[in-house]
Amino acid sequence: MFLLTAFLSCTLPVVKAQNSNKMETSQEDSSAITRILEDYYFKGIYEGDIKLLGSIYHPGTLLFGDIKGQPYAKNLDEYLNGVKNRQSVKDSGKPFKGTIVSIDVVNSIAVAKLHVKMYDFNYDEFISFHKIDNRWVIVNKMLTDVAVH
Repeated sequence: MFLLTAFLSCTLPVVKAQNSNKMETSQEDSSAITRILEDYYFKGIYEGDIKLLGSIYHPGTLLFGDIKGQPYAKNLDEYLNGVKNRQSVKDSGKPFKGTIVSIDVVNSIAVAKLHVKMYDFNYDEFISFHKIDNRWVIVNKMLTDVAVH
């Protein structure tokens, strides 16, 4: 009995420390993704800044969804070219608001659910992230135009 008690008293703090470390890492990763979304993603789409946007996407990113019921499918270059050739939300004077609904992180992957009001649209978006070389990048974007929230 003594050996079992000694063993448990030594191993339980280690298990607790490992769980605590995972929670801290997950919180750090969530905070990093929040900063990317607020400082790069929302700012980039609002200002039409393709350099800022391009810096947070993986080159192979694909974008899918529907806008006003019409299918939407683009690769990253097509998407950035569209942003470059449209009037920015900032310059249009139309409303803009980006809201982070949730962020789920599991190891080196994450998904953020967003609501973005821009121009005359309301989008629900799912942004997939992957941590590559210790840096979170967007690897997929899915969006749909929804009724006003």
